[in-house]
Amino acid sequence: MVKRLLLMCLLICLGCATAATAAGKKTAAKWSPAFDYSGAEYTYLLSNVSHPAIEGVGVGLRIRDRVWQETKGRLYVDFRPLSQLGGEKDVLRKLKMGAIQGMMCSSVAAANLAPMLGVVNLPYVVDSFDKLDKFRNTPALFKPFSECALASAKVRVVDITGYGTYGWATTTPVANLDQAAKVNFRIAQAPVNADIYKAWGLKFTALPWPDVPQALQTGVITGLDHSPIVCNITKKFEIAKYFTEVNYAQGLFIHMINERWLKKLPQDLRVTLLKIIADESAEARKRTRIQQQQQIDAAKAVGVTFYQLSVEQKQKLVDLAAPVYKRWQGKIGADYLKKVRQTLGEQ
Repeated sequence: MVKRLLLMCLLICLGCATAATAAGKKTAAKWSPAFDYSGAEYTYLLSNVSHPAIEGVGVGLRIRDRVWQETKGRLYVDFRPLSQLGGEKDVLRKLKMGAIQGMMCSSVAAANLAPMLGVVNLPYVVDSFDKLDKFRNTPALFKPFSECALASAKVRVVDITGYGTYGWATTTPVANLDQAAKVNFRIAQAPVNADIYKAWGLKFTALPWPDVPQALQTGVITGLDHSPIVCNITKKFEIAKYFTEVNYAQGLFIHMINERWLKKLPQDLRVTLLKIIADESAEARKRTRIQQQQQIDAAKAVGVTFYQLSVEQKQKLVDLAAPVYKRWQGKIGADYLKKVRQTLGEQ
C-alpha cells in the first residue's frame, strides 16, 4: 500500500513537472524572435525579472527587434525576462563580472549596486510620471545618476522605464494612516524601503517576490507595497481587493550596461544601440502612463476599491520621512539630493 502511494505521488510530481516545463516552453515561445539570430556578430544579453506584459518590461522585446533590423543582423539583443537568468542580486553580480552585458534592474534593487541609485526610491521625490520624465531629461540630474556605478562596478545606467506608481494593495480598506497601521505590508528586500516603513511607523515584512502569493493567501501579510499595474497583471487583486493610491514613488526598471562590453562594441553599433534604447524607453514611459489607467479601470471593473490619501495625510508621510532623507543624503550626496528635490519641485 505504501509503495503504491509513493508511486502515485511520484507520477503526480512527474506530471506536474512535465506540465510546468511545457508551460514554460510555451511562454518562452510566445516571446521568441521572429528571425534567425544565429549569424549575429555580437550579442547583448539583457536580463529582467518581470513579465513582458508590463510595458516597462516589454520594451526589451521592442529594443531587440528594432536593433536587429537597424544593424542588419549584426547585433542581437538576447532579452531574457521572467527571471530566466536568476534573481536580481545574482544578475547584478553577473553584470559586474561581464557574464551578461545588460540588465533592466528594479529600482529597489539598484541601490545595492551604487547608493546614488536609491534617490529614485525616496518618498515623494520622483513620485509622478512627469517628474520621472523631467529627471531623465535633465542632464544635471541624469548624468551623475548614469555614471555613479562606473568607478566601483564598471556599469553605466543608460535609461529608465517603469511599472507605475506605488501604493498599497490590501485585504482590508485603507483610507487613512490609522487604518494603514493595522496592516502588515510586504516590502521589497531593499534598505531604503525598510527605512521608509520604519520612519512611517508601519508594520512590514521584507519578502522575495515569489513568496508573496502564499503570504497573501495565508495572511502572513495583509498588504502589498506595489503598483496597480503589477498587482492587476499578476492577479494580486484577487486576494487584496483594496488599493490606496499613496503615490510616493515610481516603480522603475533601471537599464544598466557593462561598460567594458559597451566600449568594445564597434562605434556604429554602440551609437545605434544607445539611440534605440533611448527612443524605446521614452516610448515605454508614455505607454506606462496609459497602462496604469487601463489596469486601474480593469481592477475597478471586477470590484477592487480604490482610495486616495488626503493632502494632509500625504504631508504627514513626508514629514515622518525626514530621517530617511537625512540618512540617505549621506549615501547619495547631500548636494545632489538637494538639486534633485529642488529641480523636481520638492522643498
